[in-house]
Amino acid sequence: MTAREIKSDWVKITNGSLQIDAYLVMPVGEESLPGVVVLQEIFGVNDHIRDVTQRIAQEGYVAIAPALYQRQSPGFETGYTEADLKIGKEYKAQTKAEELLGDIQAAIDYLRGQTPVKSNAIGCIGFCFGGHVAYLAATLPDIKATASFYGAGIATMTPGGDEPTITRTQDITGTIHLFLGLDDASIPAEQVNQIEAELKKQQIYHQIFRYEGADHGFFCDQRASYNPQAAKDAWEKVKTLFQQEL
Repeated sequence: MTAREIKSDWVKITNGSLQIDAYLVMPVGEESLPGVVVLQEIFGVNDHIRDVTQRIAQEGYVAIAPALYQRQSPGFETGYTEADLKIGKEYKAQTKAEELLGDIQAAIDYLRGQTPVKSNAIGCIGFCFGGHVAYLAATLPDIKATASFYGAGIATMTPGGDEPTITRTQDITGTIHLFLGLDDASIPAEQVNQIEAELKKQQIYHQIFRYEGADHGFFCDQRASYNPQAAKDAWEKVKTLFQQEL
């Protein structure tokens, strides 16, 4: 299949007085497209997240990756060393659920106002910290489909404190798919089972995909935990989710 021509740019999206950096990628010369918000790991809108954003645009979506650490460290992006992990976790600890939701809504509003996005066809995808944030984002009425990759802490906490994010499950209005590695110590099986039980209880359209031999970060080909088989299967499932729901 011929590769779709895409164009990328850094843009500013507005949430109140805050100007948020965002990486925007869209197909060239196409109109009335679905939109996807891409939610970063703790490492910022780095090369991996930009690559995912481009891959989504190649599939025929307008994709935008807002900088979730705009308040903590504008322009932040890093790699995967222990030092990188430490600073990424420090910034994560300073985030707040309501601010994150406001920033994501601002990204959605930008897609609607500044790009050829259909107003009723918006999804999101997130990884690591962004996988947890994607579960939060799924509670926004505009989000029709969510792909959440190895988002730790959904059952036990929420950014900034307050009740765990799992308590917001009843507010999810679209479809959500979760992608998890069975070797991921940051998301114990009992927590996954708790999330699954709550999704069933609240009658949320969902699927949970558990990958044997896959660890945290299995989708990222720049991390030591990259699992090409699991990543390939998960990507196909993500494409199917967005094709069916957006």
